Amino acid sequence: MTGKITDYIKEQTCASVCCVDELGQPYCFSCFYIYNSDEGLLYYKSSLSTQHSLILSKNPAVAGTILPDKLSKLHVRGLQFEGTLLPFDHPAASAAASYYHRKNPMALAIPGEVWTIQVNSVKFTDSSLGFGKKLSWSREALIDQ
Repeated sequence: MTGKITDYIKEQTCASVCCVDELGQPYCFSCFYIYNSDEGLLYYKSSLSTQHSLILSKNPAVAGTILPDKLSKLHVRGLQFEGTLLPFDHPAASAAASYYHRKNPMALAIPGEVWTIQVNSVKFTDSSLGFGKKLSWSREALIDQ
């Protein structure tokens, strides 16, 4: 992933994540996340009993957005992503809880599981790079190289 995209994701703290239930109805939730830039993984903490967790247990496909923690009407920035929620026993998810709590130790006081989203593609808009400038990244493109 390009440095500008990685830096942006690391600078922010909250994502809006969307999933689709078995009837095809979209469902969105917001979460605080930690980004593992080495692996392209987003970690967030949530209960197994939430509506989004129940939906994601059946359909792990996600899409989401990350907006700046501080919005500016003059400087348009934002990121859209697509990904897959990894099962808890997936090798890439095995260190999720320790990574998340090391970066956010206050979260140890909050009940819940640490979930892992494998980010598969990104579109990043940043007007500081030029009006309407967009940067894209795809995990698939890396595999094809």
